[in-house]
Amino acid sequence: MVDGLIGKKIGMTQGFDDEGNVVPLTVIKAGPCTVVQRKTKARDGYEALQLAFIEDRPAKKPSRALQGHYKKSGAPVMRVLREVKPEAGTEVQEGDQVFVDIFKVGDKVAVTGVSKGKGFAGVVKRHHFAGGDAAHGSMFHRAPGSIGASSYPSRVVRGLRMGGHMGHDRVTVRNLKVFEADKTNNLLVLRGAVPGPNGGYVLISKG
Repeated sequence: MVDGLIGKKIGMTQGFDDEGNVVPLTVIKAGPCTVVQRKTKARDGYEALQLAFIEDRPAKKPSRALQGHYKKSGAPVMRVLREVKPEAGTEVQEGDQVFVDIFKVGDKVAVTGVSKGKGFAGVVKRHHFAGGDAAHGSMFHRAPGSIGASSYPSRVVRGLRMGGHMGHDRVTVRNLKVFEADKTNNLLVLRGAVPGPNGGYVLISKG
């Protein structure tokens, strides 16, 4: 069996658990994926399966090298490739397809994606600084305050929290429970939120 699957975030909704409580849900178009390459320890130094996310529209103007890479699997050249770990003893080879039924209701999965970009943000929004009092004449509301000593070390130390680019980072959310797995429509419904905007690509893996 395969340890993971590539998906595309559709959006969020809500549902009801067995006790009638409202729970937040994320709907993901998970797969189908085609195994483009199987990497082995003898040839590549590690074990992995390279998956291509099959979409309605293939990649535009693929290079000849990319066409040759996909030729062995028989799949059209797609835009999204990811590597996942194969489970021990799996017989999956190039050209095989992986569907959403590798996940069952109740399974816990980890979802990796790129978070939403927020642009430049100050320390209050980016690092949750408290800021200063909102008193008249204080002139210190959302500033970071001191960023280092003058005499020693006379420089700003590495890693100091300051304003800067917020978001657009690789984020992994773990222990999300599978609420529903629909193989007919290639839909995976997870309980909770996953990183990234609607239409963003994510990697769903077991554990």
